[in-house]
Amino acid sequence: MAQGKFYITTPIYYVNDRPHIGHVYTTTVADVLARYHRMRGEAVFSLTGTDEHAAKVVDAAAERGLTPLQWADRNAAAFQETFKKLGVDNDDFIRTSQDRHKTRVQAYVRKLIDTGDVYLGEYAGWYDAGQEEYLAESKAKEYDYKSPFNGKPLVRKTEKNYFFKLSRYSDALLKLLEERPTFVQPDARRNEVIGRIREGLNDVPISRQASGDAAAAWGIKVPGDEGHVIYVWIDALFNYLSTVDDDARRAFWPANVHLVAKDILWFHAVIWPAMLMALKIELPGQVYAHSFWISDGQKMSKSLGNFIDLERIDKYVETFGLDALRYFLANNGPMGTTDSDFAESKFIEVYNTELANTLGNCSNRVTNMTSRYFEGKLPAKGPHVAASEKFATAASDATAKYVRAMERLHISDAIGAAMDLVRAVDSYIEQTQPYKLQKDPAKLPEVGTILYHGAEALRIAAVLLWPVIPAKAEELLRRLGRGDDAAKLADHGKGDFAAWTQWGLLQPGTPITQAQPLFPRYQPPKPA
Repeated sequence: MAQGKFYITTPIYYVNDRPHIGHVYTTTVADVLARYHRMRGEAVFSLTGTDEHAAKVVDAAAERGLTPLQWADRNAAAFQETFKKLGVDNDDFIRTSQDRHKTRVQAYVRKLIDTGDVYLGEYAGWYDAGQEEYLAESKAKEYDYKSPFNGKPLVRKTEKNYFFKLSRYSDALLKLLEERPTFVQPDARRNEVIGRIREGLNDVPISRQASGDAAAAWGIKVPGDEGHVIYVWIDALFNYLSTVDDDARRAFWPANVHLVAKDILWFHAVIWPAMLMALKIELPGQVYAHSFWISDGQKMSKSLGNFIDLERIDKYVETFGLDALRYFLANNGPMGTTDSDFAESKFIEVYNTELANTLGNCSNRVTNMTSRYFEGKLPAKGPHVAASEKFATAASDATAKYVRAMERLHISDAIGAAMDLVRAVDSYIEQTQPYKLQKDPAKLPEVGTILYHGAEALRIAAVLLWPVIPAKAEELLRRLGRGDDAAKLADHGKGDFAAWTQWGLLQPGTPITQAQPLFPRYQPPKPA
């Protein structure tokens, strides 16, 4: 399966609370990429899940009078329900409390102990309880001895831990990043990682002592030493491998893309590949670290009231539709190195300008004019009309640009290529004015030429946009008489991308459906 396979992962998410916009964003982007590769005919495995063995899960459960597993069950279900509701078509949902994961993690750590890459030692340092990790003295000082994630004071601790010999892999990691520059993306993230490695790598503790309290029983024990529990972030990293480490799925490894947020880049770009090197397991293709969402120019915070939680997400879906939310996230999200603003005014602007006006209006014009002038049947290409001959090339160029962008995870550029094709149809209609030409019966064959080219370009644009707006793209294909194609895409993305993006697939005489706008223009309610 080395050829024609695509394995993409999201981070697995902490179950100390319900999902929010950050989880929804990463998982939606992963879903867009998975759908694209399925549409290309590849064998795809898309993985998400929950990271459950954190000490703060124990604390959150105790506050509610629940066991850690009961609390994890509740929130893991919330993640699964949310992703299903938002149209995410993942192939598996891993939970780190599942035996299929725990037994394999113990086997990996056992092997690392046997090779000497994991050893028992004593550590004194600054401990971030919220993240369950130690910070070097220099980093602790840089953060004023407070957690960079939640601002709580770091704790000075001395304890026996099992350590991973990360220092052993400094040269190998630098060589990896130099020889495979796309291993960490975007480039600025790669440079950041290289800089930190060159500062020097210390061995990292990978376990905590089992103290006899509730937290001690919640986690994966170090094999051969029941007095130690493997740290949650080590346990979690192994999920990408444990999920496919069986006869049925092993061919999907290595993962093509680990999609993560920038705050967990170090674990994925340094510690994870080093552990795989120690295990002599092939490395993933890429770690892609995106930035964060902010809201109305400010960092999201529940106290500021600008946090995009499930209730607000549901409201956007109820008002604008699921595909509109997916489009905004994929096209305007923080895939680069700068944070993106989730402002309601921006959302409405994008919705009205790009979805309602551009895609919705253009598709309506083509289908409505076909219905009115040709009794709802796609007309034949008639006599030559200026600029018609450019459409086949424009569609081919848009498809090539789209593929290049998707392969580099530049999703907004891919969307832009598809939308440029739609804009070309709009411009063509404005230039040729078929609504005026049709008044002269002798000009109807020219109108047929115009509408044929418009419909065929829209068909290809719908195929390109399907990974982002699957329901609306399928609806547009049905309106254009390609219901079979829509049904294949709806069936887990099955299709023939190469054939579907070739010019000329629509046949004259095909029934074209006139219907309500794909994206009705949004008018904000007037103040009372």
